[in-house]
Amino acid sequence: MVLALLPVIGTLLDKFFPDAGDAADAKLKLLQMAQAGELAQLDADLKLATAQIAVNEAEAASGSLFASSWRPLIGYVCGLGCAWNWIGLPVASFVMSAIGHPVAIYPADLGEMMPLLLGMLGLGGLRTIERVKGVIPPGQ
Repeated sequence: MVLALLPVIGTLLDKFFPDAGDAADAKLKLLQMAQAGELAQLDADLKLATAQIAVNEAEAASGSLFASSWRPLIGYVCGLGCAWNWIGLPVASFVMSAIGHPVAIYPADLGEMMPLLLGMLGLGGLRTIERVKGVIPPGQ
């Protein structure tokens, strides 16, 4: 975020420091501070992701059906919601109309399910990329 503002801040520093050397020193210090902040944020994000991976591995290795199967359950629920909206609902509406009993059948609210499903699919996609690149051996 700060790195995107550096050109504007650099112009302001040029106006505050009439000496080009002093302005260059101030810009260098600003750039170092911005990079340190961005690197600290990246490090914090990496630590958070690493901790989440450890939690995921512990859940998957758990002998408890409740602890190890909640992610697949969420995937199945989201998949069923999508199947209902794109297959079940049109077929049910057609059948009900064809037999002379048209009813208002409402779709599932995919606005809340799609971010979850796409996030789960994105993680699966990243795992596939890791397999293709050889980071994760096939079958794991």
